[in-house]
Amino acid sequence: MSAFPIDYAAVFQALPGAALLLTPQFVIADANEALLRRAGRERHELIGRLLFDVFPDNPDDPDASGMRNLRASLERVVATGVRDSMALQRYDVEARGRPGTFEERYWSPVNVPVLDADGRVRLIVHRVEEVTEIVRAGAGDDPGDRVRREAELFTRAQDLQEVNERLRRARVREREVVLALQEAMLPAPRPVGHHRAAVRYRPAVGALNVCGDWYDLAELPGDRMAVAVGDVVGHGLAAACVMGQLRSALSAAARVADGPARALEVLGIYARSVEGAESTTAVQTVIDWSTHTLSYSSAGHPPPALLYPDGTVELLDGATDPPLGARPEHVDRPEAQVAFADDAVLVLYTDGLIERRQEDIDVGLARLAEALTRHRGADAETLADALLVDLLPPGGATDDAALVVVRL
Repeated sequence: MSAFPIDYAAVFQALPGAALLLTPQFVIADANEALLRRAGRERHELIGRLLFDVFPDNPDDPDASGMRNLRASLERVVATGVRDSMALQRYDVEARGRPGTFEERYWSPVNVPVLDADGRVRLIVHRVEEVTEIVRAGAGDDPGDRVRREAELFTRAQDLQEVNERLRRARVREREVVLALQEAMLPAPRPVGHHRAAVRYRPAVGALNVCGDWYDLAELPGDRMAVAVGDVVGHGLAAACVMGQLRSALSAAARVADGPARALEVLGIYARSVEGAESTTAVQTVIDWSTHTLSYSSAGHPPPALLYPDGTVELLDGATDPPLGARPEHVDRPEAQVAFADDAVLVLYTDGLIERRQEDIDVGLARLAEALTRHRGADAETLADALLVDLLPPGGATDDAALVVVRL
């Protein structure tokens, strides 16, 4: 948090570049002083109005495409949540005090999304730099020179726009592949026996909705359930591919290994053959309802939290070892066991849920314990949502976060 209160509205007004704040429906929410000067408008003429009602295309120019191009860019920002830089645009503006008379103007626009805590587009910053004088500069007084310069600039701008469009299509295809991959690797959990769990994952801001964190739940014989979370170093598609391999390996090991420590030991051996798996952290737990005991082992991962019915929170840190690839060989991983009462809650998570920059991890753990105590009566789904709201930064996570909540 800043040491000084910041008036962001005043900062927006003082920006030297012309800027509008738009809603996802392209209604003008605010305009800074620089834009009002460039456009020759008063604030009351803009605020609350649809952008394209205020700035329509020149009706006398059948080739006018500024409004169409701008709308397409804004729609891409709303659909993808990704910044969009437009090629140079001719977008004529109605002359001040002369309705129906349009002045030839050239602009270089950039549209930037403002995301809420759930990654949805809340506002769009539409920033424009007027380049009319640059377009006209260097052409001298010869009208032919000017026409040739404008034609050259537009040809280059159109070439750039075509390249950008191909890149956008490629990004859309990549995102579709990534989402399908993520859904396949992290499916919604099915009820395990008569027990239910809630899971959540939140990729880091700008991570294409894919992350290197994972969770896994598996039914075991004898009214038991294996629950694990893990965290691969890095973000994006590469980390997700490593995550998929490790998650599958640990899920298989948990079904046949003699306890969570042995399952992590098997995972560690497998991880040596997977490029990018170094320093991965993971925690494996086994819940046994027949004995009301919980066994666990951790490979460098933040401790699971056990919420007791009276609101007490215990951090399960009694069996912690180094991350994968960072421990001596031929040394058994530790394993611990704790008893639980009916209606207790087990919470597994990755560090993106609790850690914040320039903050000790103990502060984040205390914040987690406090939130669990405050929401201790909630069901698993409600509790999972509440933890995300309470623990993730308002502007979105800077690190991936995965969460599993099991009411015991």
